[in-house]
Amino acid sequence: MSGMRNGWPGGREGGTRRVVGCMTGTSLDGIDAALVEVEGAGLEMRARFVRGVARPLGEVGSVLRRLASGDAMAAAEIAAASHGFSMLHLATIRELLGNERCELVCVHGQTVMHAPPVSWQLMQAAPIAFGLGVPVVHDLRQMDLAAGGQGAPITPLADWIMLRDVAAPWAVVNLGGFCNVTACTLAGPPDVGVMAADLCACNQILDDVARRLLRVPFDDCGAAATSGEVHEEAMIDLDGIIAAQSGARRSLGTGDECAEWVSRWRLRAEARDLARTACEVIGATIGESLRDRFGNPERIYLAGGGVQNAALVRAIRASSVGEVTMLDESGTPGAYREAACFAVLGALCADRVPITLARVTGMTGVGASPISGAWVMPG
Repeated sequence: MSGMRNGWPGGREGGTRRVVGCMTGTSLDGIDAALVEVEGAGLEMRARFVRGVARPLGEVGSVLRRLASGDAMAAAEIAAASHGFSMLHLATIRELLGNERCELVCVHGQTVMHAPPVSWQLMQAAPIAFGLGVPVVHDLRQMDLAAGGQGAPITPLADWIMLRDVAAPWAVVNLGGFCNVTACTLAGPPDVGVMAADLCACNQILDDVARRLLRVPFDDCGAAATSGEVHEEAMIDLDGIIAAQSGARRSLGTGDECAEWVSRWRLRAEARDLARTACEVIGATIGESLRDRFGNPERIYLAGGGVQNAALVRAIRASSVGEVTMLDESGTPGAYREAACFAVLGALCADRVPITLARVTGMTGVGASPISGAWVMPG
């Protein structure tokens, strides 16, 4: 079987592997692909970001957004979108690699529904494996869900590997559709020192305000939010919603987008004021959570699309005690953090290492974490 080592696709005891990771987040703003060089194996591996490529989803993104919103759709339309989505992945990876090759690809797929134990990451991996001639691992959340976990957050082990040379305590705050945090509070093995959790809706709210009220895909650089003022009543309302999300200590997904808050206030407040209000509430929630739940880390790395929003970043800095910096300073561009993490998770799957932590996802069905990932082989 192509790509097989030690009886497992892409696995090896040592040496260097070139792995591609792909991610499309709940914001549905594009495909991110990252090429990562992995040295060594298992939890001893070291990973280095090489380069990344980001491409828009185009018309496929519109269909996926409707599907994620729960719109009624014919099976033929869903199947066509799934195939087109996979072919976009293939084209993006080919652009990333150029004339070079990789040994393994790991694709997350698009989360169109997440309400544990039910979760759906839409993806057809076979066209990618066939087109590239390398093994593809996908559907990484299902084994954790089967074992009673939330299936998220899924990146903490990869964050720990990517930042293994940074002295604890540190935290990575991912400003995606939903905000999640990985924190390393102690030196040592990840099952002792690593904590992680979903916190609250983030770009889901900000982009909804932009799309419905500003009539643009997103608030470019947070310009509208920066020019707005905090709306006190809307802030109290949103703060209650966000506090309930962060206090629930579960993975966030379908039904947590806060669309009802936008609907409730869209005719009662200026769009820019709602954008500013959301940034302030999200920023305060992140700062409070870092202090109270994640060991008050000395270094706080920001990543994800939300780092482009100056108002959001300013609110996080104002509410945080530790030094807030961009993940780019660690050697991995924040824009490609999740894609790079999935490259690392793919390598861990190939090495038959569990990729989730019970203390993070809440797995209860097994004594040890199960091996995740579904594989598609090119031949």
